[in-house]
Amino acid sequence: MKKLLASAILVGLAAPQAAIAAEEVNVYSYRQPFLVEPMFKEFTAETGIKVNVKFAKEGLAEKLQQEGQYSPADVVLTTDISRLVELSDKELVQAVDSKVIDANVPAQFRDNEDEWFALTLRTRNVYSSRDRVGRLPTDFDYADLAKPEWKGKICTRSGKHPYNISLVSSMIAHYGEAETKEWLEGYKANLARKPQGNDRAQVKAVKEGLCDLAIGNSYYLGKMVNDDKQKSWAEAVYINFPGQENNGTHVNVSGMAMAKYAPNQENALKLMEFLTGDKAQQMYAEVNYEYPVKEGVKRSELVASWGDFKADEVSLDKVAEYHSTAIKLLDEVKFDL
Repeated sequence: MKKLLASAILVGLAAPQAAIAAEEVNVYSYRQPFLVEPMFKEFTAETGIKVNVKFAKEGLAEKLQQEGQYSPADVVLTTDISRLVELSDKELVQAVDSKVIDANVPAQFRDNEDEWFALTLRTRNVYSSRDRVGRLPTDFDYADLAKPEWKGKICTRSGKHPYNISLVSSMIAHYGEAETKEWLEGYKANLARKPQGNDRAQVKAVKEGLCDLAIGNSYYLGKMVNDDKQKSWAEAVYINFPGQENNGTHVNVSGMAMAKYAPNQENALKLMEFLTGDKAQQMYAEVNYEYPVKEGVKRSELVASWGDFKADEVSLDKVAEYHSTAIKLLDEVKFDL
């Protein structure tokens, strides 16, 4: 009898603890702490659901594969379309049915099978030297990067970086493999130096006179403007949106997906819906100078000052289809060598 009573007491004590433990959600994130932690705090304040986060720069897909059905991950946050597609291709995520997310995220920026969703947008811009070039004409397009007039005047990071792979993939989607390869050959011939460094390093190279044009994501300009050591780099360039009289400016995304074996699916869905809502979208815009994926959410004052642009309307699903082909072409033209 004493053993039965003791067992009953233990069960009674365990039940509330289990209930409390269930009110949590586990996130694997490529996104940096400074950006997402304020959102998680706001989410917890609103819902009472605790957010546990594991941050990483690489290897989350491999980690999910190793953990298999025992993975604690509920939601995965990534920094690029290629990483979202990788999770889907490796069957590490599951489809999500949410009218809230569908209303907040335009169809162009979510998976056709609802396995991943964009959270923010970033454009792939061409920065031009204020002193030597000025603003580029409104009809400037990515194809112009291969024109002989820019020989020895362009700087870029590695062609194999996900941001550039996505750009090349979008070119294949529009122009086909053969024409894109010809474009890459001309583009490579115009480089002022071997691809190296990050996006900000290319803008620095423009300031230093090593090149006249640099390729980089939009939000890096915001980061440089607000960095005392890099502000002069930003002030040395204009930000240009290619393709405004053609297909539009290439747009990449950061995004999210629900892990295949998510143990807290209900809470995971609540977090995912929160991240696409007005409050979180506004926080993304202000903190990291990205474009909110939800239409109608106000851009940061700095980002708004760059002006409006026409985004490339090709589906990111379509762009992702050419990921491996883009890598093959970059290898064939020896872009990084």
